[in-house]
Amino acid sequence: MKLYKHFLLSFILITLFSCKNIAQVKEQQQAIINAEPIEVALQNGNAKAYFASGCFWCVEAVYESVKGVKESISGYAGGHTKNPTYEASNTGRTGHAEAVEIIYNPETVSFDTLVDVYFASQNPTQINGQGPDKGSQYRSIIFYQNEAQKQVILNKKEALAKKLGKPIAAEVYPFQKFWIAEDYHQNFERLHPDHGYIQNVSIPRLRKFQAKMPEVLKEKH
Repeated sequence: MKLYKHFLLSFILITLFSCKNIAQVKEQQQAIINAEPIEVALQNGNAKAYFASGCFWCVEAVYESVKGVKESISGYAGGHTKNPTYEASNTGRTGHAEAVEIIYNPETVSFDTLVDVYFASQNPTQINGQGPDKGSQYRSIIFYQNEAQKQVILNKKEALAKKLGKPIAAEVYPFQKFWIAEDYHQNFERLHPDHGYIQNVSIPRLRKFQAKMPEVLKEKH
């Protein structure tokens, strides 16, 4: 009986502690969603935009095929912890999603078009993941830096929901901070074209997008 009571007490304490942690994480995430967006200044005429849509290897390659995009960088955004790592974000406890920083020339490609690319390169109704990648770290998020961008996102999300007749999974967050991922994640598709995941998931996703929006592609593609 003593052993049973000890086990029961331990179970209750663990459950209460876990519930407290979950509630705290939800509170921290809600604070991020309610925060004022941070606007990134132009640098040498180039702007920056931030998107999360499943594996960042895939998303990085998609955007690098678009005219006007100078660079696409893999990283983490949308969470409540500092200095997230690949291993930590994969636990789902940091709140971060795999994301990309898009450096682009706004005179060549608009933010509106980048949002169109975003929705055209994913399954917009899949919650907490894309394809075989599942979990909150793979959820879809579009980050806005001002009210104009927010309205663009919301309008396109609403129009797509009406077109598909289904809710759109992408969350809409005010941009706060982008953390660059480990070096080995950068340009992964280009540097590892024979990797199994790249062959079976990333490249097919890229080709599917390119067939949908050939008008936005760089000439070499």
